[in-house]
Amino acid sequence: MFRRTYLALTAAALMTGPAFAGSSGMKKDIVDTAVEAGSFATLVAAVQAAGLVETLKGDGPFTVFAPTDEAFAALPEGTVEDLLKPENKDQLTAILTYHVVPGKVMSGDLSNNMMAATVQGGEVTIMTEGGVTVDGANVVQPDIETSNGVIHVIDGVIMPK
Repeated sequence: MFRRTYLALTAAALMTGPAFAGSSGMKKDIVDTAVEAGSFATLVAAVQAAGLVETLKGDGPFTVFAPTDEAFAALPEGTVEDLLKPENKDQLTAILTYHVVPGKVMSGDLSNNMMAATVQGGEVTIMTEGGVTVDGANVVQPDIETSNGVIHVIDGVIMPK
């Protein structure tokens, strides 16, 4: 199981790397970067359902801990479908904004046992020993710079307390 997950993550990281490189000198915003990468379809759909597209296309800067499609797929069956229903928009918005920290926080700015306030209002715990984690989710690709912030790809969906 671990080996299959590791291989999938490695393959995903290798496939997303070139997508983030960008062919022009202009950096795209957080939303366009996520769309172009191709490994965040669920996240992009959730951002659209929550009405957060314009916010994440705004000036920022924002730091987004972006779960991959595989991270959403690992949630209990039916969770994503339920969250995308209009009647659950508030809960979806809370979960998504828990993945966003105001400002541009690069991996070099992180320290072990660091607490970071999220847009949702809660705090995430960042650990740096033995690899970087955010509330237990592993950062699998850090420091993807965008025109309005930075994306750190994570392998899990983190939930507010």
